[in-house]
Amino acid sequence: MSLTKFLTSKVFLKQLALAIIVIIVICFIILKWLNVTTNHGSFVEVPDLTGKSLSTVQIELDDKDLRMEIQDSANFNPKYPKFSVIEQYPLAGTQVKEDRKIYLTLNPSGYRKVEVPNIVRRTFRQAKPTLEALGFEVGKISYIDDIGKDVVLSINFKGNKIEQGDLLPITSKIDLVLGNGNRSDED
Repeated sequence: MSLTKFLTSKVFLKQLALAIIVIIVICFIILKWLNVTTNHGSFVEVPDLTGKSLSTVQIELDDKDLRMEIQDSANFNPKYPKFSVIEQYPLAGTQVKEDRKIYLTLNPSGYRKVEVPNIVRRTFRQAKPTLEALGFEVGKISYIDDIGKDVVLSINFKGNKIEQGDLLPITSKIDLVLGNGNRSDED
């Protein structure tokens, strides 16, 4: 039997038609199974979680069959309570599938601590931008007798003398003791 006679025979054409029907039925069953298992066309709206505590967030996400993933803590934001959500992704109102992870950024318990730089024996003009660049604020300025006019002689935080390398929260007010340009009586 030649190839052309075989390809045009009734047996081959029946087998080919049967194979095509089986492939179509299998594709139809797979597509229906995918629609059911992936909840095709079924979405959940992401709630607004900003400013809420972790326990409240967990309850809200469980109600909507969503999961949370805590990414990181950001810099402290005094507008939000400690350990509350300050950012979320996907954003509130977004349509997502069930069991989707919602990525959260939390507000830490306080400002991060920064090392106090070496500003003793530097001029106030040098010390102020150095402190402000690190996130500190310059508090009270007092003067004592010293030949170095406007030279930082010591630094204080809440009435206590601090040294270079001490750790203080960002936005701390640091008080400076400067020289007034007068010789002290001891010299």
